[in-house]
Amino acid sequence: MDERYEPLRLCNQLCFPLYAASREIVSRYKPVLDELELTYTQYIAMLVLWEQGTVSVKELGRALYLDSGTLTPVLKKLEQKGLLDRRRDTSDERVLNVTVTEAGLALRERALSVPERVACTLEITEDEAVCLYRILNKLLRGGEE
Repeated sequence: MDERYEPLRLCNQLCFPLYAASREIVSRYKPVLDELELTYTQYIAMLVLWEQGTVSVKELGRALYLDSGTLTPVLKKLEQKGLLDRRRDTSDERVLNVTVTEAGLALRERALSVPERVACTLEITEDEAVCLYRILNKLLRGGEE
């Protein structure tokens, strides 16, 4: 291969192992989340709600790195399942707040085993996982430590 095309080889792309690993991790979650009748995107939305109780759609999108076009159908589905309520903010009609319901909180109890069950499928040490988490978060924050 011509040396000037070396940067274009798949094996030299940082984006590819990140992309492939992301798909692989999400596939490991699928059977566990199927038991909870959640998709991965629904699960991460619920994680934020379990932590914060109530959050604006804008804040939720920022926390999950998702735009409103992706987030809105996820929230509608979770609302249909009775896991959250969506309501306009009383002080600012432009703001849509999302609040976890009692059924959503009950689901949190059933979800307690999810992280450990998925972690058991990964072939990395706890130290490697911590290091990887730190590096990935650094990338997401634009290099800020």
